[in-house]
Amino acid sequence: MAVPFDPAAVRALATILADTGLTEIEIEGKEGRIRVARAPAQVTAYAAPAPPAAVLPAASHAAPAPAPAVEDLSRHPGAVLSPMVGIAYLAPEPGATPFITQGQAVAAGQTLLLIEAMKTFNQIKAPKAGTVVRILVTSGAPVEYGEPLLILE
Repeated sequence: MAVPFDPAAVRALATILADTGLTEIEIEGKEGRIRVARAPAQVTAYAAPAPPAAVLPAASHAAPAPAPAVEDLSRHPGAVLSPMVGIAYLAPEPGATPFITQGQAVAAGQTLLLIEAMKTFNQIKAPKAGTVVRILVTSGAPVEYGEPLLILE
């Protein structure tokens, strides 16, 4: 059974991803399922169930282009990772001074930002003393579990 392909639905979901900062979104209905996921600098989409792929002769296969190198900041030794899914806030309230700025020295246990999860604001504290080298999230952006929030060195 072939699932109708709806390019407008895929574009709409891709727009939602771009606007919200999410990495993937999926909808399912009576006629099938559409999942749109994004990796850095690309958006991929597919509709399920997919028809079987055509088999091409070996001579027509081209060597795949090497993938661009993507820096995995979650493995950085100074990365502060999100302990939960939620919305990140860099200041205690709208218009207030941010908890931290790039280049600022912080003490162990100092509040770096807030993550709102289930209507509760959770303080994310510095695991060690250091300098904020890079802030990787923007205020009001959704974050996922294990996502790097900032780099401390």
